[in-house]
Amino acid sequence: MNHQEQALHYPLNDKLPEAGQTIEIAPGVLWIRMDLPFALNHINLWLLEDEYATDTGIAHGWTVVDCGINSDATRDAWEILFATHLKGLPIVRVIATHCHPDHVGSADWLCTMWNAPLYMSTGEYAFARMMSAGLPGVDGSAMFPHFRKHGMVTVEMQDKIQERKTYYTRLVPTVPTSYHRLQDGHSITIGQHAWRIITGFGHSPEHVSLCCAALNCLISGDMVLPRISTNVSVFAAEPEANPVKQYLDSLEKYADLPDDVLVLPSHGKPFTGIHIRIQQLRDHHTERLQEVLDACTTPLSANDIVPIMFKRPLDAHQLTFALGEALAHCHHLWFEGKLKRILGDDDVYRFVCSV
Repeated sequence: MNHQEQALHYPLNDKLPEAGQTIEIAPGVLWIRMDLPFALNHINLWLLEDEYATDTGIAHGWTVVDCGINSDATRDAWEILFATHLKGLPIVRVIATHCHPDHVGSADWLCTMWNAPLYMSTGEYAFARMMSAGLPGVDGSAMFPHFRKHGMVTVEMQDKIQERKTYYTRLVPTVPTSYHRLQDGHSITIGQHAWRIITGFGHSPEHVSLCCAALNCLISGDMVLPRISTNVSVFAAEPEANPVKQYLDSLEKYADLPDDVLVLPSHGKPFTGIHIRIQQLRDHHTERLQEVLDACTTPLSANDIVPIMFKRPLDAHQLTFALGEALAHCHHLWFEGKLKRILGDDDVYRFVCSV
């Protein structure tokens, strides 16, 4: 545990749900942990005991919050849970906090199996549909010209990215063809409790967190994580985005939450100390921005910035996020007027201090 984690409180200490098991983290709220085949090797999913009116009567069962990737291992883990931990009740609703594969990859499978509706924000649903369909501009091949424009020009590095060309469509092959909209400031009643919808930006198009005042719980998704900083990247579909500012602005939406709210993150362990953690995240980005600014005394591409910000070896999965994040920090400083952007004769963008 690093010093920043030590400033937080983990009510369950090191207790984790084993594969195919659950832990009740609050009344009617079950914690599931599933494996991921990445360096970030797990995702937390949540089962909320539910009851709501439908056209055919009262639906009594479970609402799933986030789904895991599309894989045999994920489906096998779900099958064990269906058989042993649902009290004989069905899945009645599926919520995806955002469009990333570990959150929405198995949504269509779950919705189809249980004839359950999907709930997402419009921005997340639209991007999930576009990316799973492999539409031009958001498909894997769009990475190549985008990253080349920012300095990824060596054959070796392009070969690494080639490995990720079908990344999204493999992990999210289909998305349900209809959905129910989750909208900022509204609430969704799940069982006996209202959950306030809080949308955030920078990490994904319109990320949804859910806060229940009665249970004093926040399902934070990827917006507030206890151990790692949320990835904020510039990708091909929005090549001049400013996601660092969007993300930092979004953190203001959690300012009114109580200090002792139990944060249920997508990665890591449930914790309290949200305002301490948010300040840590702000400090982290302030330090990274200064690091980039100090480096750009001579013109540097985002690709040049990657080893300055990320000093460990990176696999192909990590490399795309690292380059996207390096570019995001360059863009934040560029939009602030602290960096200038120059297009070189080699058709690569570089950033340099304005003064």
